[in-house]
Amino acid sequence: MRLTTLPQQLAAIGLLALTAASPPASAQAPAWPTRPITIVVGYPPGGSTDLTGRTVAAELSTRLGVPVVIDNVGGAGGAIGAQKVANAAPDGYTLLVGANNEIAISRLVTSATKYELKDFTPIGLIASQPLVLVASTNSGVKTVAQFIDVVKKNPGKYSYGSSGVGTSLHLAGEMVKQQSGAFMTHIPYRGVAPLTNDLIGGNIDFGVFVLSSGLPFIKSGKVVALGTTEAKRSAVTPDIPALAESPQLKGMDIGVWFALLGPAKLPEPIAARLRKALDDTLQSPDFRRKMEASSSTVATGKLDVARFLQDETLKYRKIVEFANIKE
Repeated sequence: MRLTTLPQQLAAIGLLALTAASPPASAQAPAWPTRPITIVVGYPPGGSTDLTGRTVAAELSTRLGVPVVIDNVGGAGGAIGAQKVANAAPDGYTLLVGANNEIAISRLVTSATKYELKDFTPIGLIASQPLVLVASTNSGVKTVAQFIDVVKKNPGKYSYGSSGVGTSLHLAGEMVKQQSGAFMTHIPYRGVAPLTNDLIGGNIDFGVFVLSSGLPFIKSGKVVALGTTEAKRSAVTPDIPALAESPQLKGMDIGVWFALLGPAKLPEPIAARLRKALDDTLQSPDFRRKMEASSSTVATGKLDVARFLQDETLKYRKIVEFANIKE
């Protein structure tokens, strides 16, 4: 039998007491997530950003093992929802699925937007889709070449509509003007429906749509598609030329994209789990099928999203300065 001294016995008892009082490491730092995650979408239900957010939420819920719910916080072109996420605690339970309007453009056109890119933790790009330049059937214009010709010959006679000042649709129209040297007057509308009505009625000559919004009217022959706005043709509409195929518009490359972000200072272990869950989502055949059905192209998952957001902001800044857009 091994004998111990009284001091040794007391030391052993103290160690046991200390061990019993200390919770295990897992209790000190619970694994994330342990409760539902909220994804903020800065628009009402039913739009392209909302659809993207809900499709992503379902996939993330499966991969993270907790409910992922959508909180529609509409207003100010998505900026109110983005501000809510910028102000949220960086604990991984409040995220943003946003588009270029609120993430990169809003603060360039209005002083009311107080947040900046540094107020977010980029997780990843989700998907993108082009915009499409369309003509009223009453205009008689059916090709990009005809469009540039008639507008350049009649500066100020023609106008184009978008869904609002400072949106990616507005900037796409200004990019067309910048590159082609063709002058048109911009008419902002409160949404797609009134713009479509005026195009069909011949009250406006040209318009810019998100492809998914414009496609039903293009297929029905109610408007004429002149070209999509990304550098290459969309796989969804290979029969519609890219505007960049025209020599006078070869620099055209603008669309609408959707990204997942968290508040600034999101802990790296949480950000890493979110990136892994999003990367797995982007590889899901079911997710890709749903996004492609909405005219979106799924991101590759290998993009440096922080650099992408900086580059996009620089591109938009140049267009905003050219067009002198300010709200």
